Amino acid sequence: MKNPIRAALQRGDTVTGLILFSGSPMITELAAAAGIDFVIIDMEHSALDFDTCAHIVRAADAAGITPFVRIADVERTLILKLMNMGVAGIAISHANTENCAKALDYARYAPEGERGACTIVRSAGYAPGDWGAHVRRSNDEMMVIPLIEDQSTLQDFEAMAAMPGLEVFFIGPTDLSIALGVPHATFDEPKMAAALEKVVAAARKHGKYVMTTIGNKPDPLYGKSVRNRGVQAIVLGTDGHLFLDVCKKLNTVKN
Repeated sequence: MKNPIRAALQRGDTVTGLILFSGSPMITELAAAAGIDFVIIDMEHSALDFDTCAHIVRAADAAGITPFVRIADVERTLILKLMNMGVAGIAISHANTENCAKALDYARYAPEGERGACTIVRSAGYAPGDWGAHVRRSNDEMMVIPLIEDQSTLQDFEAMAAMPGLEVFFIGPTDLSIALGVPHATFDEPKMAAALEKVVAAARKHGKYVMTTIGNKPDPLYGKSVRNRGVQAIVLGTDGHLFLDVCKKLNTVKN
């Protein structure tokens, strides 16, 4: 199966996503019903485990929305389990060229990587079938998405942008803004604006794409301004933040 997010980006489309903290397959289905294109299951900050993650991936596949997973550390066994589960890719927190190279190696079968082979896994359809076709499809379609969250990564971003196998780069505005000394700033702040411009320019130079979240300012006009500055993949926020914001607004009926 083709990775629909890659195909959409290559067409020049804008895609939207949602970060999942709740572990609810229903939220995944609702996101799909709202026309959102992908979800990122958060296994860095949330308490989600493999079983919950597997249920969300199944719900995503059934609803026609693309599932990714964010992880805190690049571990071979962790990445193997997620890839076998059938996720479309993994987002690497606090990414750098070293841990991205490891992630690419762990997520791809030989000869491109060292992912362990097993036919009785969900991503392989639980059957041998045409194993060679599965290997080629998996290696071609999986995505490793680095999160740009540190000054050192930002400063050396050109090297990361040039790395074969990396296609989409996620600017994490919360951690990056703290690293740049402007905590929780939006991309309207000069340092954050410069960071966005740098990442977009380098990504475009190498024929690649930029992702970020507008969760710190969930406003459609702000989101469109970020899109117009070269971001093709826009995460609307976390399920928790969006639910909390709506509840706060509606709860003003008490006032």
